Amino acid sequence: MENALFDALAEPNRRRLMALLLKGERPAGDLVWALRLSQPAVSKHLKVLREAGLVEARVDGQRRMYRLRPEPLAELERWLDPYRRFWGGKLDALEHHLDKGS
Repeated sequence: MENALFDALAEPNRRRLMALLLKGERPAGDLVWALRLSQPAVSKHLKVLREAGLVEARVDGQRRMYRLRPEPLAELERWLDPYRRFWGGKLDALEHHLDKGS
C-alpha cells in the first residue's frame, strides 16, 4: 500500500472531502461551500487526493467535477482486512467473557 494513500487520508479536511464525495460527483465550488474553506485550500486538498488516486476530476464547461475512485479504497479495504479479523476475534472473546460473567 502506498504511503501517499495514508498521507492523503491523514488530514481531516481531506476525509471530509471524501465524505462529501460519497454522495456523488460534485463541482469544486460546492465542496468549497460545504467545507467552509477557501477555494485555494480546497484545491490543495483535492490535488493531494487526486495524486493519491482517491479522486478524479473532469471538466464540465467552466466547472471541474470531482468524484471518488473506488480502486484505492478497495486496496485499503484489502489492507485493513487482517486487522479487522484480528480485532473481531478479540472483541468476540471479550463479548463471550462478559456474557459468562452475567
